[in-house]
Amino acid sequence: MPSIHVYMHEGRTVDQKRGLAQDITAAIVKNTGAPAEATEVVIHDVPKTNWAIAGKLASDA
Repeated sequence: MPSIHVYMHEGRTVDQKRGLAQDITAAIVKNTGAPAEATEVVIHDVPKTNWAIAGKLASDA
């Protein structure tokens, strides 16, 4: 069972997340042959205050 975890800054709408989950699932089905019913997509919304790039918080950018 494929399990895909997506980490991204919070702020996307439910519709955006729905579309992302559908597109990722379709890509897994197409490229691995795994059934859609066995494919899990977990979206982790991470606040910019909890994400650092090059030693700087994303919220400070």
